[in-house]
Amino acid sequence: MATWDGAPSPEFPRKTFGQILRSIWRIGWMLIVTFTLLPFYALARILERILPRIGASRAVIWAWARTGVFMCGLRVRSIGTPMPMGGARVANHSSWADIFVLLTAAQMYFVAKSEVRSWPFMGWLAAFTGTMFIERKPQAAKRQEAQFLERMHTGDRLGFFPEGTSSDGLRVLPFKSTLFAAFMAPAMREEMWVQPMSVIYAPRADLRRDFYGWWGSAEFGAHLIDVAARATNGVATVVFHPPVRPCDFPDRKALARHCEAEVAKGHREFATQDQATAP
Repeated sequence: MATWDGAPSPEFPRKTFGQILRSIWRIGWMLIVTFTLLPFYALARILERILPRIGASRAVIWAWARTGVFMCGLRVRSIGTPMPMGGARVANHSSWADIFVLLTAAQMYFVAKSEVRSWPFMGWLAAFTGTMFIERKPQAAKRQEAQFLERMHTGDRLGFFPEGTSSDGLRVLPFKSTLFAAFMAPAMREEMWVQPMSVIYAPRADLRRDFYGWWGSAEFGAHLIDVAARATNGVATVVFHPPVRPCDFPDRKALARHCEAEVAKGHREFATQDQATAP
């Protein structure tokens, strides 16, 4: 199996007329649902300022994510138990489809670098799902630590992709330990929890195993259309590993290594199973 190096995305055969119609139907339905749910989401966020634990926005986001999973031609399967307490969840990252899959499998929000906010469509998508944007500036660390604590105390689970990039979905890339530094802050390391998660895709048997991977050189629009047009009967497996506390590790590097090992182990185990049973 070739190693991941950010190579150009694979070329697919010309789409059939039926596949073109499928992509139009799926993407169109996704847009209709998105704009229909927008006012409900805005209202839910306003209510949560008064009653932080009401969880209304999570219900709206879950309904939206289910539509995204349908657009991707996927069925989501969960293994293990999502942690009930607020904190962080860390997972491997194959493509934008991870957002729909993880939101369907468990209620959570995401953390992304501030630059993502300005990306075409993806920035809007991130903001719509309640993403917490972080700046890579030392002077912003304290403010962002306070924001993280506030959201954790209201029960939010914030999702991170420690690989720092998307991939072909066939492997787990090394985790960047710098992303775990915030978890080791004195105000958080004693009380917060971190849950590793493995995300594994099993496309329909006649599609490539790396079908859902998003290559660094791929255009978002073209990739979205390819997935919406070609994907049916796929399975996305989310494995929830036991949560851990940062205070049980000597430093951020040890915590990152543990989470990477757990995610990689789950990915290897269930990728092998799914390869043998893919629809």
